[in-house]
Amino acid sequence: MEFISISKMSIKWGISTRRIRILCNEGRVPGAHKKNAYWVIPCDAEKPNDARKKSGKYIKNKNMV
Repeated sequence: MEFISISKMSIKWGISTRRIRILCNEGRVPGAHKKNAYWVIPCDAEKPNDARKKSGKYIKNKNMV
């Protein structure tokens, strides 16, 4: 199985390296594991769905005081 680094995967997926590290820490990238201090990801790994909140309901409205 071929593995690639986080920096190359960030180019492939179009997201930041920090976001990929978070996804790996959460276990949301199948097959990703740490090799010493670095994350390695299988070349054929698919980008996980973005599960962050996007509704904006959790943001306080500054106009309402």
